[in-house]
Amino acid sequence: MAADFLIHKGYEILERNFRFSRSEIDIICKKDAVLIFLEVKLRHSHHFGFPEQAVTSKKEKTIRIAADEYIFTTDWKQDIRFDIIAISYLDRKYDIVHFEDVFS
Repeated sequence: MAADFLIHKGYEILERNFRFSRSEIDIICKKDAVLIFLEVKLRHSHHFGFPEQAVTSKKEKTIRIAADEYIFTTDWKQDIRFDIIAISYLDRKYDIVHFEDVFS
């Protein structure tokens, strides 16, 4: 669902579930010469918070480790960005929010 959302917005999907060691990146894509590493979170309830709140500093660290490996192995030399796709499924309806440039 997140990949389809991104494709509709003009992103090119390069990888899904990219793994390096114990780290994983849900989606790696490209748009306007920017390489984007995406974490996707889905929640069926906001009882424990919104989906984007589940991306902790520990998760950020593991995403960065995998991103560094991807950048190194592909010899990427242009800009990068880290995004979150938050999906909520409430009352039989999906709501997708795209947060851009979430890690400084």
